[in-house]
Amino acid sequence: MASPSESWMREYNEASKLADEINGMVLEASSLPPTGPQTQRHFSATRRKITILKTKLDTLESLLSKLPSRQQITAKEMNKRKDMLTNVRSKVNQMATAVNMSSSANRDRLLGSDSKSDEVMTRAANMDNHGLVSFQRQIMKEQDEGLDKLEETVLSTKHIALAVNEELNLHTRLLDNLDDHVESTSSRLQVILSLHCICCTGLHFLKDFMIITELVTSYLKLFVVSSLESFSSAGFNEPFDSC
Repeated sequence: MASPSESWMREYNEASKLADEINGMVLEASSLPPTGPQTQRHFSATRRKITILKTKLDTLESLLSKLPSRQQITAKEMNKRKDMLTNVRSKVNQMATAVNMSSSANRDRLLGSDSKSDEVMTRAANMDNHGLVSFQRQIMKEQDEGLDKLEETVLSTKHIALAVNEELNLHTRLLDNLDDHVESTSSRLQVILSLHCICCTGLHFLKDFMIITELVTSYLKLFVVSSLESFSSAGFNEPFDSC
């Protein structure tokens, strides 16, 4: 059985591997499109893994504080493990910040940032009526393009949700069919068990009947033999002998 110190190191190694996996996902995000369902799924999966890793680090920190009471450990080793946790937690915070910044940048590309609104107001302040109309049309065109991208994302999310719902319905039907098969098999098993009991009862009855038949036959044989001996002793064989 592993000691508490070995168990702690095993948990830490798993957390370290998860941190490396998240770091790879953060680097991979730079090669994805700015928007789209694939990018959204990637960022969602990365955030989920970051949350799991933070929970693991909290657990490791709690276990480390209780380790001296469960096993003898030097102060140097305790400080070393605290530094290990601190380094991993720092990496996690950096990766979480990078993910949030990437998500914010993608959202600004899609909907526009607040700084862009200030820029629009500055440019519009020095325009005449004709320039304002043209500038307004340009802004409306950019907003329409942004809304088109947003519509594509919403539709893609809707299709994903419908696919997930269809998959869940399929699993529900499969479970219902499995339940029906289990009930049918259980009913057949009950019938087979009942027939087995009947057959066993019939076999016992047949065995008893055969025993009784053998006893009756033996008794009849004894009776016939006894009768013949009685006749012989009474002289019933003399006429046959004279003949």
